[in-house]
Amino acid sequence: MKKLSITAAAFILAGCATQTPHVAVKEAPASQEQQIEAQKKAAEIQPSDPLQLKRKIAIGRMTNETTYGRSLLRDDHNDPLGKQVGDMLSARLINSGSFLVFERPDLARIEQERAAFGAGGELVGVDTLIVGSLTEFGRNVTGESGFLSSTKTQRAHAKVELRLVDVNTGQAFFSATGAGEATLESASVAGFGSRAAYDGTLTDKAIAAAISDVIDEMIQKMMERPWKTYILDVVEGQTFISGGKSQGLAPGKELKVMTAGKKVKSRQTGFTVTLPGAEVARVEVVSTFGDSESNEGSVVKVISGSLDGHKFDKLEVVE
Repeated sequence: MKKLSITAAAFILAGCATQTPHVAVKEAPASQEQQIEAQKKAAEIQPSDPLQLKRKIAIGRMTNETTYGRSLLRDDHNDPLGKQVGDMLSARLINSGSFLVFERPDLARIEQERAAFGAGGELVGVDTLIVGSLTEFGRNVTGESGFLSSTKTQRAHAKVELRLVDVNTGQAFFSATGAGEATLESASVAGFGSRAAYDGTLTDKAIAAAISDVIDEMIQKMMERPWKTYILDVVEGQTFISGGKSQGLAPGKELKVMTAGKKVKSRQTGFTVTLPGAEVARVEVVSTFGDSESNEGSVVKVISGSLDGHKFDKLEVVE
């Protein structure tokens, strides 16, 4: 009888360890049709977001500066964690829809392919270069054990340091730090419950969480940088500028045409300072052309001011 009672108690405790909490389902105060109608009205009332023109960026050096995953058999060119940080960051920036992202870590391979297929042209310059490293990473396993119960927790922690560099001056104008953690827990009572072996995906999840922690701040800072383009040519009264649909330009978008400011070297800082230019005209996008980022452009018309008497290589088109 005593053995039967102990066995029954063990089954009851095991059931408690793996029991899933009950989720109460509550009906919304309004029907689904009413909610859909309210959302449509709200969308009509709210003004549309202003058009954001895409900035050109490139991801440069991304390295693993921690002792994790390093050995005498690996050098800087065989750095899986550093490459993983760069790939995840590149994917997040592309998916944001706010940037044109260009490859720099695999530049040698790109040049080899261009040479093999006889591809001409030059590589596109960018506005901002992103460099950084994985500065902290570690894994640990903790747990507790009792008479009939035990718990086990696997934890991975990662921290990334990223910098934004102005390609014209080489100055790092912004730095940000992101940290992330991923855990996996298992518990058992009297031999019943969940079990978990080594989970390698915790490494990926911790790095992804660290990038997510810093990506919004970086995007906001890069979008604060001025966007600009240039006049390609004027043919039969039509003015053509660089940049098209992929950069966010669309018919109706108004832009300013400015003279390029004079560049003066500052004796205080040693940097070359560009003086403010003067507005000479305002233009409106009429249409766009091209089928890729490399050959896109836009046709604009002058709505105020004039481009007469100005050299096109001395003008800039800005937001």
